[in-house]
Amino acid sequence: MILEFAPYILKFKRPAGTSRGTFTEKPTCYLRLHDESSPDQYAYGEAAIFPGLSPEADDRFFYKLMELVANFRIGQSTDLSRFPSLQCGLEQCFRDFAGGCRGLYFPSAFTEGEKTLTINGLIWMGEYERMLSELNQKIEEGFKCIKIKVGAIDWRQEVSLIEHIRKSHSPEEITIRVDANGGFSMEEAIPRLKRLADLGVHSIEQPIKAGNPELMSFLCKVSPTPIALDEELIGKFDKEEKQKLLDEIMPAYIVLKPTLTGGFSGTEEWIKLAEERGIGWWITSCLESNIGLNAIAQWTATLDNPLPQGLGTGKLFIENPETPIYLDGENLEYDPNRGIDREWLKNLDWRS
Repeated sequence: MILEFAPYILKFKRPAGTSRGTFTEKPTCYLRLHDESSPDQYAYGEAAIFPGLSPEADDRFFYKLMELVANFRIGQSTDLSRFPSLQCGLEQCFRDFAGGCRGLYFPSAFTEGEKTLTINGLIWMGEYERMLSELNQKIEEGFKCIKIKVGAIDWRQEVSLIEHIRKSHSPEEITIRVDANGGFSMEEAIPRLKRLADLGVHSIEQPIKAGNPELMSFLCKVSPTPIALDEELIGKFDKEEKQKLLDEIMPAYIVLKPTLTGGFSGTEEWIKLAEERGIGWWITSCLESNIGLNAIAQWTATLDNPLPQGLGTGKLFIENPETPIYLDGENLEYDPNRGIDREWLKNLDWRS
């Protein structure tokens, strides 16, 4: 078996703002796998590394990638337990190869076009007027779950966006999620969580920075707004580490990104542990291109989670290969008659 890789820079159509900063581009790495006896039949995956967030987003990534490629040539396994983006990309390759290299990673009613995935409408940080315009557009498109990134612009303006929704739509009509990306201080968090509860906000992701389990546990106990862990999960790969984190903090929800939480296998372990503790969960993409997003969406559809998922990032980038997934309002759908743009992938700078 031969494994090849192609580094690539995804460029945003417009800057994407979070409390960690504003992104205009993001690196990723495509993988392709083929048998030497069938050199023109490729299985594809995406190792969507995220600088500043992925635990392996430094020189270790490419050292491990070189090790992985070399080991494939000699039929030797590679420990990817602490390299979740590579783990996720390689799992995609294996699933695609097993399915005949057709981009069919997880066959289901979804990939047959008989089932859709409901997603949240994501509002990125930016100028207030632009955020308000995007918010109105999402509501017009029929989104019943809106996710607003907060913690970077003026708090009063962020609250006014939520108030804008609540003037015309009750919590039963539109679910509001907010994502602070760790942007609140502890002093800010408690009064802000109270204000969000008053506005009928469903949940808040990561109100304070990750790495403060005692403070986060306290917030989860006293917050009137349910708290979801996101960045807090990153870097926890052993089952015992995961159990300890969930038992110590006991959040209402966890938000799972397979690219950051150990691929499909590692994320399924998180799900099992969360469900054993009565903790809710949903799946979110991590700024993958359509290649990784397609695989993650197919996998998510097999989990039968009724909550809106966070998989609406497929239109963010200028250059993005076509795949069978597409958005129709709040529904992420799969067209079984449309394939992956293999010509686009073929023309990448493949290396081995």
